[in-house]
Amino acid sequence: MTLKKYSGEVSFLTVDAIIVEDDRIVLVRRGNPPFKGMWALPGGFVDYGERVEDAVEREAREETGLMVEHGKLLGVYSKPDRDPRGHTVSVVFVCRPVSGKLEASSDAMEAEWFRLDELPELAFDHAEIICDFINSLKTK
Repeated sequence: MTLKKYSGEVSFLTVDAIIVEDDRIVLVRRGNPPFKGMWALPGGFVDYGERVEDAVEREAREETGLMVEHGKLLGVYSKPDRDPRGHTVSVVFVCRPVSGKLEASSDAMEAEWFRLDELPELAFDHAEIICDFINSLKTK
């Protein structure tokens, strides 16, 4: 096997949390570019040495004030153009809130519950991710 020579460019690992309760999902209004002011799933970059399972719980807590428990892996999203800052690969988990009070913090301007059938316009590829989540509910 021949290895491709390292070009110096790398992909960045991120996580996104689908925090769901009944027929509602938590979204945050982004406080920073890209997509500043738009709604998105809570999430962010995985720290070096951090497990993705721990990262999704940390990011959810930092952005929403909720302690969550990660559940099943929904999927891995890796389209090279999904983030205008560069190639990010996101590991998406379905999570359930276990404690805390929903309130925006970290780089989120707002955090709110939305009904799955009344979602606002979303940043990144988060509409596709939520659609995949809704479709996964139909196959149960």
